[in-house]
Amino acid sequence: MKNGKLYLALLILTAGFGSCSKSGNDQTTIITPTVPSSNPISPGNISGFVKGTLTTGNSYTITGDLTIKAGDTLASQQGVTVIIKNNAQITVQGVLNLVGTQSQPIEFNSDSQKPGSWGGFQCDSAQAVTIKWTHIDNTGGPDPGGDPRKSVSVTVPINVDIEDSWFTNGQDDLLRLQGGCHITILRNTILCSGSTDGEAINIKSGATGVVAYNVVYSQAGSGIKMETSSTVPIPQTSIDVYNNTLVSNGWRRGAAEPGRGISIDLNARANIYNNLMVNDYQGLEIFAGADTINTKYGNNLFYASVNTYVDTTSAGGNAPISIRANFYPGDGVGKPKASDLISTAVGDKDPQFKSYDGKVATPNGAATGNDFHLNPGSPAIGKGNLTYNADIGAYTSDGKGNKH
Repeated sequence: MKNGKLYLALLILTAGFGSCSKSGNDQTTIITPTVPSSNPISPGNISGFVKGTLTTGNSYTITGDLTIKAGDTLASQQGVTVIIKNNAQITVQGVLNLVGTQSQPIEFNSDSQKPGSWGGFQCDSAQAVTIKWTHIDNTGGPDPGGDPRKSVSVTVPINVDIEDSWFTNGQDDLLRLQGGCHITILRNTILCSGSTDGEAINIKSGATGVVAYNVVYSQAGSGIKMETSSTVPIPQTSIDVYNNTLVSNGWRRGAAEPGRGISIDLNARANIYNNLMVNDYQGLEIFAGADTINTKYGNNLFYASVNTYVDTTSAGGNAPISIRANFYPGDGVGKPKASDLISTAVGDKDPQFKSYDGKVATPNGAATGNDFHLNPGSPAIGKGNLTYNADIGAYTSDGKGNKH
């Protein structure tokens, strides 16, 4: 009789776990982890070789370099906090699978929470990389030679899927993607990164895929850069670049090599549509070395909130610069398209962000409270190339855009 009662109790408990809520005012929501808990990793300190799953609601401290060996997987469920000490880096030779959710993102940050204080994800021999709804902050700590490391670096022909994540205060390239990898880079936010150099999204040597609905603010170099090789054009870098919002990029690298909102060079090709570029040192640079025959572009909005700006953020600055004159830089072959929206004066073609302090250049690691959503009267609404979206910029009225 006791065994029968125990069986009935277990049956009722199991039924409860199979539902999302119960009727009445006392509702209980059961959250299903986005990643199965295979070989759960105990919370606490970790270093050395690692595989398994970081589990929901737990905190972990990386005390020394981590390595995920070929054939192994490091996964993370949502709602995990990871603190990195001692300038450690995560080397991925196997599979990286970080899947947070909008309500429970994953957090990676150093113990000091200062720019350039840990080594990021070095995935140059990885088998697959997936990063979703994850904060990756203050990367770019120096390597043994003293050079800043990339935040996420991939140099092999694998699938790379980075979506809905945040990258802040890195010191060099945030995403370096090359070696024939296939990329899906969607709806990410990259803020105030690159010390005196570094691109936000740097795509090279045969990478293919899509870069869309991303926000890049105050990057030292270019927001999105693409190239193949000056001597080896195949495999070719080929990217769809659309509906990105790129603001105040390119200033910390200075006049000798200014950054751009978007640049394409060295046998690369791209479709570049519906991007919104505001106060970038230079706007859309299409170099003569690019595959200009197969590079298509249009429906991009260019805006400058000032008539001229004096560059005081880098050596060799202090000369007045006309941002409008550099929407399509003179040393490139790109030309304005009839479908572009191009500002001719302060206020003309203003994208009407929800909140923007108007700063042209800001330091690495600067705090920002800008909101680059569009107000209802924005000229960017309804002016996009319909192949990609009816609107221009990362925040679109159809809900497909950036979720941050």
